[in-house]
Amino acid sequence: MTTRIYNFAAGPAVLPLSVLEEAQRDLVALPGVGMSVLEISHRSKTFDEIIQGAEADIRKLANIPDNYHVLFLQGGASLQFSMAPMNILPAGGKADYIITGSWSKKAMKEAQKIGQITVAASTEAENFARIPGQHELKLDPEAAYVHVTTNNTIFGTEWKYDPDTGAVPMVADASSDIFSRPLDVTKYGLIYAGAQKNLAPAGVTLVIIRDDLLARSPKGMHTMLDYNTHAKEKSLYNTPPVFPIYIMRLVLKWLVGAGGLEAIGRRNEEKAKLLYDAIDASGFYRPHAKPDSRSLMNVTFRLPSEDLEKEFVAEASKAGMSGLKGHRSVGGIRASIYNAFPREGIEALVSIMKEFERTRG
Repeated sequence: MTTRIYNFAAGPAVLPLSVLEEAQRDLVALPGVGMSVLEISHRSKTFDEIIQGAEADIRKLANIPDNYHVLFLQGGASLQFSMAPMNILPAGGKADYIITGSWSKKAMKEAQKIGQITVAASTEAENFARIPGQHELKLDPEAAYVHVTTNNTIFGTEWKYDPDTGAVPMVADASSDIFSRPLDVTKYGLIYAGAQKNLAPAGVTLVIIRDDLLARSPKGMHTMLDYNTHAKEKSLYNTPPVFPIYIMRLVLKWLVGAGGLEAIGRRNEEKAKLLYDAIDASGFYRPHAKPDSRSLMNVTFRLPSEDLEKEFVAEASKAGMSGLKGHRSVGGIRASIYNAFPREGIEALVSIMKEFERTRG
């Protein structure tokens, strides 16, 4: 196939077409370099310009202060589940985790191997259909940090506010909604994100960490697991994932050109509204997430029966739509509509939904 279909997959996810086309055009030989980005040295001037340009755009887009380091690491968010507490949870210390889905539970499981972890709030009893309110958070003022997962791909929920954790630093897994809307970095001590939703292909993990948390790393930490190693060496202690960082550089340029996080946030609001309005106008489709917790990135909903859901996925596939089957934890349908997902793809999905309801409802 050479015709692009609509990719609703939760990740790895759709990338901007212009980014793919530029990467394709320059894959064999970068302009002025004479070799592929897949071949260049990570110590070269060419790659210095790529990684430094990526950091500059990240800082510009999120208005990141100078007392934060931007790191390009490997191992995905799953490694950060361990790496974060290993570095910033002191021996004998404790931390609060707010449980809003499967990934926050996995993060907590790894942290429990390192220190005392308390569940500050959880909506598991409601199958994670919503985000807890500030009044529900039972926070320990003596905790080393509070951990949140900003968007929950499986359940289709997203934090609509930054929780108030007082003087306790907040740590965020922002893998599935990073740079999808304005971000106030100063409300967080540490943000980490696997890049394969909104920023790049799989293989690079973005970490933004404040200086005071960087200083917490214990002496004797394993070299590659110490944030200081990567901060001091500007993410070049070992060979970084050169190609994903190169694609991230192109995606960041695309984001800047699109008007920044405010503009992309408005665009994402408009895209998601098209789909949620279609669901709400129907008695046939049933949303999983509560209205005040709905994700702009992952829209989850059910049909009246599993057989109808299978039929719907099959019909959509015939119409050039992929990745709509929901996760087994929720079932039904999941439409992931990240930054680069085109509005016309959502319009096409809504059209299919209306016709399917007309003929099966």
